[in-house]
Amino acid sequence: MELKEVRLKSLFKTYGRTLILPYDQGLEHGPKDFFDAHFARDPMYIIDIAKKARYDAIAMHIGNARRYFKDYYGEIPIILKVNGKTDIPPDSEPLSPVTATIEDALSLSAIAIGYTLYVGSPRQDEDISQFSQIREKAHRFGLPVIVWAYPRGKAIEEKGGKDSLFAIEYAGRVAAELGADMVKLNVPNVLTNDKLPEPYRNYKTTLEDAIKRIIASTGGVPVIFAGGGMASDEDVIEKAEICIKSGASGLIFGRNIWQRPQEEAIEITNRIRDIIKKEKIKKK
Repeated sequence: MELKEVRLKSLFKTYGRTLILPYDQGLEHGPKDFFDAHFARDPMYIIDIAKKARYDAIAMHIGNARRYFKDYYGEIPIILKVNGKTDIPPDSEPLSPVTATIEDALSLSAIAIGYTLYVGSPRQDEDISQFSQIREKAHRFGLPVIVWAYPRGKAIEEKGGKDSLFAIEYAGRVAAELGADMVKLNVPNVLTNDKLPEPYRNYKTTLEDAIKRIIASTGGVPVIFAGGGMASDEDVIEKAEICIKSGASGLIFGRNIWQRPQEEAIEITNRIRDIIKKEKIKKK
């Protein structure tokens, strides 16, 4: 087994699935994510949650990763995000420029790198070319590549929107075909509308079956689902349960964890872990 596969396998310690705590939203969304949950402005708050709630990894951009290296090294694996953009320009033609190198990831003992790919953007040719270079170098040094596969851009909105089953299933397939070792996706909506291309336009399905379709479309590449914006405990647990029961390889919930007070963040993580444990027992 090559080094990349060893590192990738080591991410799946939560009863055969993975729980990743992302903290890249400060760059991607701005300070609004910390506006009410002011305690989450401090990266140590997130690192403490990751340790105490026993996450399989934490994802951060280069600044925080370097600054807090001594506080997480040896206790919680890090996934270094190597590209990113702000939320200030419109999303009509998005591209996330490279913000860190493979050498940076290696110097921080990263277990993997994370790359945001905007599928459907008018600038996707630049994005795919940039990603290809990053992927090849990461693999050469034994680093798995996790792709944040996000449908974005004018064409996506004209064809039903970024949260449609069409857009998310397509994004997952693109990431897999381009060499992702794991794919991060948003949970789709299952609404039909006249903008959607065929055969999705009048395709009626349940959320569970939609997630199964998305996972199958990646051809065996592990798929993890994001939590999205802050929601109630019940909604977070329901989303986690649907994803895990439908075959997701794990979850990457950020704001729904660290926008809560620490005790609540740990408690809801433990509830999610119980869902994963029960699903594993059920399949034995």
